[in-house]
Amino acid sequence: MARDLDAYLRQEVKSTPFCPGCGHGILMNIILRAIADMELDMKNILFVSGIGCAAWIPSPHFNGDTLHTLHGRAIAFATGAKAANPKLKVIVISGDGDLTSIGGNHLIHAARRNTNLTVICANNMIYGMTGGQVASTSPLGTITATTGEGNPYRPFDLCRLVLGAGAEYAARFSVTQPLVLMAAIKKALGMEAFTFIEALSPCPTQFGRRNKADSSVQMLKALMQDCITREQAKGMDKDLLKTKIITGEFHHE
Repeated sequence: MARDLDAYLRQEVKSTPFCPGCGHGILMNIILRAIADMELDMKNILFVSGIGCAAWIPSPHFNGDTLHTLHGRAIAFATGAKAANPKLKVIVISGDGDLTSIGGNHLIHAARRNTNLTVICANNMIYGMTGGQVASTSPLGTITATTGEGNPYRPFDLCRLVLGAGAEYAARFSVTQPLVLMAAIKKALGMEAFTFIEALSPCPTQFGRRNKADSSVQMLKALMQDCITREQAKGMDKDLLKTKIITGEFHHE
């Protein structure tokens, strides 16, 4: 029996490379369901990714045109493709290490220029595929391959970062919030502007096992507990708020 998303997937690809408990498979499903709901033609879409676990979401799985590019350079390639063919719907899908650490300059300047791209950042708060190093999104105190005594540096707030650079729209949701995450992706895809979606995704292999949370169930439950809405954050004790992740839609003001 055919599955409802079969037309959007390459049938010759029989499995994904994601570790057990990784949230990227959930995100792949959500992205394709957003495209299907909007009835977008895959022939008019270009998917661009860099290097890392999340870069495997579109390539080789999606039944469409994909660019699997150099580490940190996904947005640069996407900008060139959009300039060469403005009619393309260009969607960048990659990880936080690729997009916001090694590729951070491309991210802020694409937002500054309001380049017509939708960027979906699968944020697992660590370099997942390339060894578990600290990333620009790793929380304070995080144990990684390069911060054995805990990360001493504050992480980026990615939505505030891109909005400060000039993005028209940014949203942050966890893969444990699939319906609102899908709605945000659909909204971003419907805009003719630079739009940014931060999708929080657990990584039991690199992040979890180093930070005493190697159970995928444990990590998913922690995300559900840690994510709060902007309304819930109002009036919350400042020390408690530091342990939470504010999710929702954010607009350039």
